[in-house]
Amino acid sequence: MSTFKTSREIPASPAAVFAAIRDPARLARWWGPSGFTNKFDSIEFKPGGKWSFAMIGPDGKIYRNESVFQAIEPDQKVVIHHVSAPRFVLTVSLQGTSGGTLVAWEQVFEDPAVAEAVRPIVEPANEQNLDRLAAEVRR
Repeated sequence: MSTFKTSREIPASPAAVFAAIRDPARLARWWGPSGFTNKFDSIEFKPGGKWSFAMIGPDGKIYRNESVFQAIEPDQKVVIHHVSAPRFVLTVSLQGTSGGTLVAWEQVFEDPAVAEAVRPIVEPANEQNLDRLAAEVRR
């Protein structure tokens, strides 16, 4: 399997959740697993826009990331192609519900062997990402 899926209902409107994704300062606060911080070098939040940043682990290790925003539909969807290794496409979909917004997080790795190797890291990290997004929306 090269696809990881998770979802979470956040008690806020799709517009409020999208605002926490599109704003670079807010995105930097919640992006990544628990204990990580981010330093954005550049972010062009538009289709075809590049996103270059460093994720800093709790141990101080730096993880370079290069991505391209493939698609952006305000209040509905953001598709990010992670072009540095490991290569994947992340689709974050927002659907309004009676309780707020259902955030669906689907990450598709290009190489199934890589996906299997990173599974023990990716599955909990994706849940932590959604935890952090929910906390940011509540701020």
